[in-house]
Amino acid sequence: MDGGGLSALERAVLALEARGWEAPGAKERAVREELGLVPVRYYQVLNALLDTERALAHDPVTVNRLRRVRERRRTEREE
Repeated sequence: MDGGGLSALERAVLALEARGWEAPGAKERAVREELGLVPVRYYQVLNALLDTERALAHDPVTVNRLRRVRERRRTEREE
């Protein structure tokens, strides 16, 4: 481990999230092909990662954006 205490997988997940996705299914395909994960596992790793200060220190722009999106979705579900 290096990169601020993040594993290679955690860094790859954040890098994948920082990319833009235009075509439907492109992100899920990249998750499978580049990371070797099924999408469900990918999102489990991502959500756990968003709750860490290590991830925030590594990529604050991406982590803060994803935290806002997650919070907005939680609020919408509660309404």
